[in-house]
Amino acid sequence: MMCLRHLHAFWIRTSVSVFIPPECPPMGLETLKIDDFQLHASTMRRYSLGAHRGRLNIQAGIYEDEFYEGAWCAGRNDPLQWFEVDARRLTKFTGVITQGRSSLWSSDWVTSYRVLVSNDSHTWVTMKNGTQDMIFRGNVEKEIPVLNEFPVPAVARYIRVNPRSWFSGGSVCMRVEILGCPMPDPNNYYHRRNEITTTDNLDFRHHGYKEMRQLMKIVNEMCPNITRIYNIGKSHNGLKLYAFEISDNPGEHELGEPEFRYTAGSHGNEVLGRELLLLLMQFMCQEYLSGNPRVRRLVEETRIHLLPSINPDGYEVAFEAGSELGGWSLGRWSQDGLDIHHNFPDLNSILWEAEAKKLSPRKVLNHHVPIPEWYQSKNVAMETRALITWMEKIPFVLGGNLQGGELVVTFPFDKTRSVDKTREPTPTPDDHVFRWLAFSYASTHRLMTDASRRVCHTVDFAKEDGTANGASWHTAAGSMNDFSYLHTNCFELSVFVGCDKFPHESELPHEWENNRESLLVFMEQVHRGIKGVVRDSQGRGIANAVISVEGINHDIRTVSDGDYWRLLNPGEYKVTAKAEGYVPSSKVCEVGYEMGATRCDFVIARSNLSRIREIMEKYRKQPVNLSGRPSLRHPRRNHRVLLPHKGASLHPGTPEPLVGTVHTGDTHQMTRTVVPFNSRPAFL
Repeated sequence: MMCLRHLHAFWIRTSVSVFIPPECPPMGLETLKIDDFQLHASTMRRYSLGAHRGRLNIQAGIYEDEFYEGAWCAGRNDPLQWFEVDARRLTKFTGVITQGRSSLWSSDWVTSYRVLVSNDSHTWVTMKNGTQDMIFRGNVEKEIPVLNEFPVPAVARYIRVNPRSWFSGGSVCMRVEILGCPMPDPNNYYHRRNEITTTDNLDFRHHGYKEMRQLMKIVNEMCPNITRIYNIGKSHNGLKLYAFEISDNPGEHELGEPEFRYTAGSHGNEVLGRELLLLLMQFMCQEYLSGNPRVRRLVEETRIHLLPSINPDGYEVAFEAGSELGGWSLGRWSQDGLDIHHNFPDLNSILWEAEAKKLSPRKVLNHHVPIPEWYQSKNVAMETRALITWMEKIPFVLGGNLQGGELVVTFPFDKTRSVDKTREPTPTPDDHVFRWLAFSYASTHRLMTDASRRVCHTVDFAKEDGTANGASWHTAAGSMNDFSYLHTNCFELSVFVGCDKFPHESELPHEWENNRESLLVFMEQVHRGIKGVVRDSQGRGIANAVISVEGINHDIRTVSDGDYWRLLNPGEYKVTAKAEGYVPSSKVCEVGYEMGATRCDFVIARSNLSRIREIMEKYRKQPVNLSGRPSLRHPRRNHRVLLPHKGASLHPGTPEPLVGTVHTGDTHQMTRTVVPFNSRPAFL
């Protein structure tokens, strides 16, 4: 370790640069740990290209004249320009990572640069290679990050990057991350005020595929009575898609108990969500064993499924490159080049077209929209097919998919209804419920709703309470959220958990503290609304019954045992249960503000028509012989079917006579018949 005053002499004596592993993590330009006021520059082309935009992996908007652009760009193209970071305390600097400018229209990057350090921002020392200034190799294109580690760490407060050459067809523009370790300084109030620590004893590190599987196994062995590991399928490269279940009866769907899911890693390079779910399963197990009443209640009243890595193939690609060095997209797609999160059937278009033609709900229902045949021949990722099978098999009520690169919770619809719009608010019939669900996560996150926090890239979501309708941000057809809402009972939201897609390992405790409460609160929302069982008059559960709420044009269905869950905000609702062959039943159900779904059960009776159809099928449309003696009638006149008139009743126990028309098999004979109640066949 050297102080600044010894550094220059050492560089004079050193003639060869020696590569050593990085000693220090990123300081936090990408994660926003470094504030805007700590960044300075010699000049800037305009404010939207100022020093505050010179952060690694920062993304630009579509147009060049937007307020937020994708790099620091100097006001002049000459070797006197510089980009500066004030660490606000003595720091051991060990390296620099650079990128070019994020832009659809320009090609700008720095090809070489010098590095200078200072303790007072007035006197600067240039890093040397012997007696010569050390020139570091920059970028050869604008997106792939390039790491340069210093042969000897430098201890100082300020560091500058001085571009010496740049792409001939572009300008002096760069995005930067600095590697550095803060030196111990108990008197530094600024650092202590912003320091976040965690008391949870968890495994805070990045986990490759085998390490992830091993960690899941360890947690399962710690809590064998409440956990289960299973897989939902395989990736393109044959890696199993492991899920982790947490429940007091693992492997079983319990009557009246809702099912919840968290998924992560549909984009393989967005790894924070993956690690948060691995931390969550450890936390839930430890807290359950320690008797935490909140966690115990969640485990005993909810069946929880955690799927930490939807795209393990993509993750392995990003993991191999390492934190900070994968750029914005390396490992994002599946092995066969598909965006898994947007690889689902576009059911929005099917429903909206039917509504426009007034075919809904007569021919196309407002829920459980079937997957079209053309989708089966489409280029669909193996991971997507596995997800669809999983979503259809388990009656999920609420789900959150964890993503990265932003700080916001988005909710359906993700596709704009207007085909010519790239962004447009497109709410679902359950918009108020979705807004509450999104706010429940965002409001309990440490940063999402902080109005003073810095924008990750181009949109200030904090102004919208950290939430957004997906289509109002950018349109995306075939999203997991829209598919889940239109094809299943599950309300699905996307949770973007951090500006940095692949944060350094040292940031994981901090990110866990940011998200821990939100992860728990969002799971608890599965118990908001109404729940119940739809049964027939014999007490048997009716599967596939439709639950409709007056004023909300979206229904859900009961599952195999007749139980259902319907997410609703507090209020009074007229709810109707109906099923094929049964008489619909309605009642008013009240949802309170306290946590816990309101019980709203239904008993529905068989309809007259369905009972007649059952009788006809049972007796193969033959006459009912009450005496048990064989009929001597002509076969053509042997077909006697009682069809009820409007208003007639077949309900058991109803004393009124049954009035109907008897068809005798002779197409020319029809008689109106009154059957007294006491002479009806037993099966009626």
